Amino acid sequence: MDERYTIISADGHAGASLDTYRGYLDSSWHEEFDAWRGKYSNPFRDLQGDGRTRNWDDARRLAELEADGIVAEVVFPNTVPPFFPTGQLVSRPPSARSYARRLAGIRAHNRWLADWCGGPARGRRAGLAQVFLNDVDDAVAEARWAKENGLAGILVPTTPPDVAGILPIYAPEWDRLWAVCQDLDLVVVNHGGSGSPDYGPYPAAKFLWIAEATTFFRRTLTLMLASGAFHRFPRLKFVITEQGAAWIPPLLRQLDEYHAQMASGRIGELKYDPEDRLPLPPSAYFARNVWVGASFPSPSEAEARHEIGLDRFMWGSDYPHDEATYPYTRESLRRSFPGTGAAEMRRILAGNAAEVYGFDLAYLDTLGAQYGPTHAELAVPLDSVPADSNSPAFTRN
Repeated sequence: MDERYTIISADGHAGASLDTYRGYLDSSWHEEFDAWRGKYSNPFRDLQGDGRTRNWDDARRLAELEADGIVAEVVFPNTVPPFFPTGQLVSRPPSARSYARRLAGIRAHNRWLADWCGGPARGRRAGLAQVFLNDVDDAVAEARWAKENGLAGILVPTTPPDVAGILPIYAPEWDRLWAVCQDLDLVVVNHGGSGSPDYGPYPAAKFLWIAEATTFFRRTLTLMLASGAFHRFPRLKFVITEQGAAWIPPLLRQLDEYHAQMASGRIGELKYDPEDRLPLPPSAYFARNVWVGASFPSPSEAEARHEIGLDRFMWGSDYPHDEATYPYTRESLRRSFPGTGAAEMRRILAGNAAEVYGFDLAYLDTLGAQYGPTHAELAVPLDSVPADSNSPAFTRN
């Protein structure tokens, strides 16, 4: 009999309904929550109508994922937490005035998430606790709470360059957070979507946001590589998710060139002292400390795994978003990984994610044997793409 692949999606999204979140708020926030709830307007298509229950309904979610060949997932937020102006992955950082409310909101989500991941699908979900970068003490406390309550890591946002009063992620003060995450084996994850500046009330604002969004949320990798955090914390696990992959090898080559030039003491008119230069080139820290959650990769994005490193690359579906591979995950894999050997596919689809996030792969393999696609299925190149899919896995080369 043809063996089946176990698939762990490195990018899934979930959240509670607003009424459920209310129960996870301290009662002192209930009156303010009710006032906010009355003015709330849902901004996302995948949170409207019948589709929204995919975010929290265990039976529906598991059935749909299993039908699509997926048996486990890393869980990012999706629904809007209490007091947020929009979804977490695209919202700007809280101001000093809104910080207490927004912090209460993400803590409500984190507490719901811990219960949800520890429920009927226990062992099949690696949840990530949200943190803000407004306050080091609060971020450290939430990281410790996450570990104590069974979550796999923390999700750090990208701070827009026009925001004042928040320590940049490359500031040495964040070493306290990296130390805790290293010691507790918590994965630090940055998801694409946030980090853009406020473009103002101009007709071009929406176009500029989509045109430049990747420029800003991809900065986090450079900031972390340049910060020296991976030198000081060699066991720190850092993952970038839903940010593409093909751009990474050229970036690493560029950063390595700068690192080499710094050895001379100058780059053009800029002078560098020996202490300004990290002991290893950025690509070496990447190869040791960084992984890529490649969501719905196109063929060219999938090809980048050979330069990034087969042990660094994790496939993701992005379920239940409109651009996710669901319900055509098998077809997307056939398009993006034609001719790939079974051992390599097992690493991309499950092995790397299991190592990074701590899944019990032996347990998941028993589920993969029931629901995963067969080796023979994925070995057949895709000859036509599904007409009703919006996934970039089918629209990009």
